Amino acid sequence: MRNLMLTCAVLAAVGLSSCRFVPTAEVEAARKGGGSAQGEAAFNPDKMVDDMWDAKVVPYLTAKAGPFAAVRDLARSSPDEAGRKYGFRPAEGSAPWTLVVKAEGRIVEANTESRAATIGVDIDGDGKSDLTVQIGPALRGTALRDSLDFVSFNAFTNQIDYAQFGKAFNQRVNRTLLQALPRDKLVGRDVTVLGAYPLDSAGQAPLVTPAQITVGPSR
Repeated sequence: MRNLMLTCAVLAAVGLSSCRFVPTAEVEAARKGGGSAQGEAAFNPDKMVDDMWDAKVVPYLTAKAGPFAAVRDLARSSPDEAGRKYGFRPAEGSAPWTLVVKAEGRIVEANTESRAATIGVDIDGDGKSDLTVQIGPALRGTALRDSLDFVSFNAFTNQIDYAQFGKAFNQRVNRTLLQALPRDKLVGRDVTVLGAYPLDSAGQAPLVTPAQITVGPSR
């Protein structure tokens, strides 16, 4: 029995030497600026996003974006062509394309009772919503992170850090952009949006996370 215990201990040591498991509590401590128990540099996703936002994120999205109608129509006929031209997805894995769009239209729907508030935008003047734009404060998904070709999962220590990094994009947008948006009498106002959405294979209506949004005055 003692030999078996020693063997297990050796095997455990060998396994741990090739793969480092990071406890959630440690990651949270690092995220808050305390660093890890191993003395690693503190992981601060909010600062990472802030540092790259103006210099890299906005210029990239501006250059990559296509007019919403053109992107939508191409995605319907040739999803991969639309993805290569207007979006990004990692080479590995089975993640969908994330498409980058710019849209101008009129707000025809507003759901502001939920924390995951949204507006429906009509871009062709028929009075019907063509895309849904998230206006928070709670934002679903990680479309902004996933649209960037210069961000790689492999650059992060673990999946928790990668998820926190994705969440930091949403938090920045809410903090610096969406909190200032009006919440009353939105229907009928003009709106312009630069944002991203995942291409849903089930044909769901696009749910756009904005990186920039401007809402016009009440009519």
